[in-house]
Amino acid sequence: MQWWIILIIVVAVLVLYVISTYNRLVKARNKVRDQWAQIDVQLKRRYDLIPNIVETVKGYAKHEKEALEAVIAARSKALSATTPEDEMKADGDVSRALSKLLALTESYPELKANENFLKLQDSLSETEDKIAYSRQFYNDNAKSYRNLVEMFPSNIVAKLFRFEPMAFFEASAEEKAAPKVQF
Repeated sequence: MQWWIILIIVVAVLVLYVISTYNRLVKARNKVRDQWAQIDVQLKRRYDLIPNIVETVKGYAKHEKEALEAVIAARSKALSATTPEDEMKADGDVSRALSKLLALTESYPELKANENFLKLQDSLSETEDKIAYSRQFYNDNAKSYRNLVEMFPSNIVAKLFRFEPMAFFEASAEEKAAPKVQF
């Protein structure tokens, strides 16, 4: 009769462990999704600034059509991305196109002095800082969630309920390369 009590206690402990682990996995996954939503908010802000920057630059740099079109194309691609992985790739394209566009401003002193452009540039810089912070926070939460999904014994519950690891937001090879500085 005593072994039934021990068996019931062991089963109860296992059930409680599975419930507890499942809830931790759901909480961690939701935290990662929330952080992705925070990145989306900042990316949306950036994408809303782009048309204003492009229009301002257009007025001063009429023959820089290629750079302007690259920014517009990258923005369109980013807005049409449907998965976090596609958004991450498109975001890198937007960053590269924007840096090329902003580098052009060095050739146009009137543009650099334009008050509207300076405000837009400050807003964009502030947004880029928020995006960088959001990416870091997202990656921290994605790592914690991945640890739960991949480490024993929580990985058993994760596999049982089909929890999948989330992708990290990583810099592209171009973004990792050291910038060339020439004097």
